[in-house]
Amino acid sequence: MVLKTFGWSFAITALGLVAAVLYGGWEAFGIVAILCVLEISLSFDNAVVNAGILKKMNAFWQKIFLTIGVLIAVFGMRLVFPVVIVAISAKIGPIEAVDLAFNEPERYEQLVTDAHPSIASFGGMFLLMIFLDFIFEDRDIKWLGWIERPLAKLGKVDMLSVCIALIVLAISAMTFATQAHQHGDTHIDASSTVLLSGVFGLITYLIVGGLSSFFENKLEEEEEREHEAEEEAKRSGKKVSVVQLAGKAAFFMFLYLEVLDASFSFDGVIGAFAITNDIVLMALGLGVGAMYVRSLTVYLVRQGTLDDYVYLEHGAHYAIGALAALLMVTIRYQIPEVVTGGIGVALIGWSFWSSVRRNKRLAAAEGGSGDKTEVSTGV
Repeated sequence: MVLKTFGWSFAITALGLVAAVLYGGWEAFGIVAILCVLEISLSFDNAVVNAGILKKMNAFWQKIFLTIGVLIAVFGMRLVFPVVIVAISAKIGPIEAVDLAFNEPERYEQLVTDAHPSIASFGGMFLLMIFLDFIFEDRDIKWLGWIERPLAKLGKVDMLSVCIALIVLAISAMTFATQAHQHGDTHIDASSTVLLSGVFGLITYLIVGGLSSFFENKLEEEEEREHEAEEEAKRSGKKVSVVQLAGKAAFFMFLYLEVLDASFSFDGVIGAFAITNDIVLMALGLGVGAMYVRSLTVYLVRQGTLDDYVYLEHGAHYAIGALAALLMVTIRYQIPEVVTGGIGVALIGWSFWSSVRRNKRLAAAEGGSGDKTEVSTGV
């Protein structure tokens, strides 16, 4: 099972490390290895959240996620995205941005650093909305009940998540982004940039989230129709194709997964510039890491890990909330990548440990043979 799921990841790792040695020697080998670990640690919560969505899709779309999705993740976010950042922020063409990346890496890195406030604001708002919508939903199973129970009651207020997100954005713009940034001889107030980018991040979430909910509901309706059609086919002796029906909704859920991956990739791409400004090494390291994240997502789905360890999804969303907060703080203050990745891993590890304890309690209470369903549990 492990080899079948992670086989491509292992192969890509070997090819990536060999390419790094051929490109820049053993120093490049070390940089790519570090970037790979960085990407996995920062994106583990991404895999857990993705698994919650991917388990609703059939095997065909899971394969699409591991093939075409990888190409989008590696070439789109890990290679093209840094170039797009530079092109937009410096108001230059993409070709000129690529030329800077290869021939003037110091200037390229500076341009990316200058663009960080807008990137952090956009990504921070998108991730914050994911966390808020999760924490305000009244769920049967609760992890940190003393927090989640009162927040679930508050969540009954319409548009509360949007209001809180806008408040956080306004506070961040008035505090972290009040310092003017020096761009040559021109002073540009970052407050308006942070506000505008954050609003775009919020709008992006509302659009992709709304589309995802719409097509998820549509998928459930089509599954009901498929079941009715199958029953009718059995009575009439006809055959019914279910792949096409499921595929329509699954396609849009696949797009939603790609947008999620893009938002989760912001911190990894920006953090990579603290290690290297060589876009070739960056693409190799982050690309290998992205492959593992995708394989891990499929592994979680096929092993039913989220069903056995029910608090993992909670831990991942708390990690998302922490990452959103850290992204907003980094508008003004620099935070080491080890801190960002460490917090996410710690929260997910804690939720996994809590899940194991829960399973042991239930097994002991039911003699190991009862139903593990519970209405609510809290730490």
